[in-house]
Amino acid sequence: MIKPLKLAVVGHTNVGKTSLLRTLTRDVGFGEVSHRPSTTRHVEGARLSVDGEPLLDLYDTPGLEDAIALLDYLERLERPGERLDGPARLTRFLEGSEARQRFEQEAKVLRQLLASDAGLYVIDAREPVLAKYRDELEVLASCGKPLLPVLNFVSSANHREPDWREALARLGLHALVRFDSVAPPEDGERRLYESLALLLENARPQLERLINDQQAQRLARQQSAARLIAELLIDCAACRRSVISEAEQEQQAISELRKAVRQREQRCVEALLKLYAFRPQDAAASDLPLLDGRWGDDLFNPETLKQLGVRVGGGIAAGAAAGAGVDLLVGGLTLGVAALAGAIAGGALQTARSYGSRLLGKIKGQRELTVDDSVLRLLALRQRQLVQALNQRGHAAMDSIQVATPQDKTWREGKLPEALNKARAHPQWSSLNPQAKLSQAERQEQVEGLAQQL
Repeated sequence: MIKPLKLAVVGHTNVGKTSLLRTLTRDVGFGEVSHRPSTTRHVEGARLSVDGEPLLDLYDTPGLEDAIALLDYLERLERPGERLDGPARLTRFLEGSEARQRFEQEAKVLRQLLASDAGLYVIDAREPVLAKYRDELEVLASCGKPLLPVLNFVSSANHREPDWREALARLGLHALVRFDSVAPPEDGERRLYESLALLLENARPQLERLINDQQAQRLARQQSAARLIAELLIDCAACRRSVISEAEQEQQAISELRKAVRQREQRCVEALLKLYAFRPQDAAASDLPLLDGRWGDDLFNPETLKQLGVRVGGGIAAGAAAGAGVDLLVGGLTLGVAALAGAIAGGALQTARSYGSRLLGKIKGQRELTVDDSVLRLLALRQRQLVQALNQRGHAAMDSIQVATPQDKTWREGKLPEALNKARAHPQWSSLNPQAKLSQAERQEQVEGLAQQL
């Protein structure tokens, strides 16, 4: 069995060490993240495994607070005529009383780095290169362990990455990795592990396994997310409410249908947040907001559709094929018996064959409520944008998820996927309808096909 690689995550206080570990472990609850200095007071560990085999042990350490004074103290430890190397000098320091008093925090960091195979030196790239950071690196280098600098917060507009690259090169640290724990790059983890493999050749097998596993997990999440969205859209496209043509009952049925669709979308949002290992409270309001895990803009508000460029009314024709449609965007019935009679008189033979029993019901004064095409488009757009935001979010992010307006026109215009048109003819495919049959092979086939398109 391969021995797990031990990595100490070290650096100055409040530079994002715990934040980095949260993102690497996909654990929003690991440690404590705060803007207050010295939040982490003790060494905390996390383990990454693949198929039950431990490959990497990560150790979160307290922040270094007084490296300048510590370096001066270490230089005075040598007795006349002695020439101690770095680890020997540190061993003498750790055995002394100052390691338990004045430099207690620094001693915890050094003990962990000495017991590890390598260290990740986390840098807040927004900070200027100060003397205290150079002294920290000199103290850490005396442990005799490979150090990989990690430039954190590089997505910030005011980062000082060029200054840090130059300073690290002057200290002989030419290998480094850019990794923003709040908004990590898509290939951030892979680059980090590849850089470690260059420093630790013997650990390359387990690091490569981690890289492959991370990529497989990412692909699996994307496929699962697409399937969740596809099931939402099929559920809503196949949803039907039959109601007697009386004003009071129509309004009540419309209200109930809207509520059912909102709740169904909410379940999809919660499932996506869980899939990506985020909390419900990680989503909050903005232009297309999530408030307390819920979309803040009303799903049936025409202004919401205008913001996304979705054309209103695209689904009325689809409602006509079913005999009577409901414009859920304005809350009023838009097609009735007259439109139904016109459809039949127009020779819609296929429509009559597909919907014969329901068409008869319309003539007798019943109407069916269906979800407008525009609402389906909006559902798809919002969920796709949420997934994109989740893919670009680190597990150390403290701010609410922001959902940007989509740039592509795939779901804003053009024909809807054929799977949704088929779903309209199969109310038994919707979990929102009574006597739903969700395990039908044809439904599963349409869900999978739609997921691939998504």
